[in-house]
Amino acid sequence: MKPLIIIILMLNAVVVMAQQKSISRKELLKTAIDQKVKSTEIQEITMAAGQGAPKHLHPCPVLGIINSGEAVFQIEGQEKVVLHEGDAFYEPKNAKILHFDNASAEKPLVFTAIYLKAGSEENIKFIK
Repeated sequence: MKPLIIIILMLNAVVVMAQQKSISRKELLKTAIDQKVKSTEIQEITMAAGQGAPKHLHPCPVLGIINSGEAVFQIEGQEKVVLHEGDAFYEPKNAKILHFDNASAEKPLVFTAIYLKAGSEENIKFIK
């Protein structure tokens, strides 16, 4: 009986070790957020080929990840960057976003945006 229990425990340990080896983590973004978060709203957003977002800001911090396609991204006072599939981004609360544009004239841009809300603030405000 004891050898059978030992074999079962060894097999269980092998399965657990195999499962642990199949999980990997890749850090995408680390940022400090200077507010209490009471609620979140998560949206998947699709922009047509060649489409650009108007200049805007967010009354709450926004975290996001590019699901497919590429985006031209620029926060006022910073250089333009191109975000690729799998890249994460952060839009600080009330920072002017000069560009969040689909970089492709042929393919849609799909990204997930996570709005970190302290209260009932809007997700986005367009700048005229």
